[in-house]
Amino acid sequence: MSAVPFTASKTSRGASRWLLLGSLALNLFFVGIAVAMAVRPHGPPPWDRNVFVRAERIATSLPVADADILRGQIKTNQGAIESAQTKYRAAQDAIRGTLRQEPFDVTTVQDAMAKARTARQDFDQTIQSVFASSATQMSPAGRQALADWPPGRKTAGKP
Repeated sequence: MSAVPFTASKTSRGASRWLLLGSLALNLFFVGIAVAMAVRPHGPPPWDRNVFVRAERIATSLPVADADILRGQIKTNQGAIESAQTKYRAAQDAIRGTLRQEPFDVTTVQDAMAKARTARQDFDQTIQSVFASSATQMSPAGRQALADWPPGRKTAGKP
């Protein structure tokens, strides 16, 4: 009779050890994940709406000579770019202001939106003109890097 309780006790002790080992491994796994989450970078840098910051990000992806061309064109046209960007931001703010007005007037909002579309188009034309004139002076490799922005983008005709 004494053999049965001894065997059951030995089996129970072995199962407890495996359970303890499994629990320890699982806890270490979760601690490792928590540490990795705490020390890892938290994604890409926040999106900056400023066109000069974005243009600099593009320039850093170009060959050095082509980056210098782009930076030079941006600097030459800085006043026009700043003006167009400021007008567009002001038009966006005007939309937000009309949405907050009481009593609400849909015509006022629509007018503000039309002005914002016009300001956006002027801003786009200004910055695109700068990029187009820069591209005329760039090497084929620079234009290719510009076309592939952001880096790593899969383009038509490429695997």
